[in-house]
Amino acid sequence: MQKDLSMLLDLQEIDDQLGELERSKIYLPEMILNLEKEIDELSQAIAMNDKILEESQREQRLVELEIETDKQDLDKYQKQMRVIKTNKEYDALTTEIDSKKHGIADKEERILALMAAIDEAREKSTELQNTLKEVELRNAGQLEMLRDQELTLQAKIDDKLEKRVILVKDINRQVVGIYERIRKGKGGMAIVPIRKRACSGCFKQIPPQRVQDIRRGDKIFACDNCGRLLTWNDEESA
Repeated sequence: MQKDLSMLLDLQEIDDQLGELERSKIYLPEMILNLEKEIDELSQAIAMNDKILEESQREQRLVELEIETDKQDLDKYQKQMRVIKTNKEYDALTTEIDSKKHGIADKEERILALMAAIDEAREKSTELQNTLKEVELRNAGQLEMLRDQELTLQAKIDDKLEKRVILVKDINRQVVGIYERIRKGKGGMAIVPIRKRACSGCFKQIPPQRVQDIRRGDKIFACDNCGRLLTWNDEESA
């Protein structure tokens, strides 16, 4: 029985490792995705900022052309002022001149706003580019390690499963059945050591005689409270 219990402990260790490997199949892709997402979001922010910069520069050029055209019109109107002959023509031309001057003033204010936006976008572009370089450098090593782990993950699982099959063949089938049932029911640990004369799974105290029986190892005992299989902990002798 002691041999079966010892092999069950080895089996439990393999199952724990398999559980961790299976969980890795979930969290490794998530970790890789998060690292890639961090880089992608920065790249998108840079692209969006570059678009704002480009659009602001294009609008500035257009407004500058409009101002140039308005100034040419204003110069033309001012020359016409010298040759008008009626008050009606004078009033109409004055209205046009005032309108052009206000339009030019508004567009010049727009130019100033665009220049500020362009300066801000350029500054932000430099900041984002520097941040992206830092993040890419920081994440590169982690991504390489995680991708390597992901590539070898299934091979590790297959190796553990093969070792499990070989080990199970040497253990009493009835004992394996009990182990499997307890592990499934408890969601993990099926075999736990005694600590301070208590089951370390549920902390229920174990009668002294039962502790001695477990220590001898002639028979496999389960906790009366939680049903887990119990094993002697050498630290109890200390």
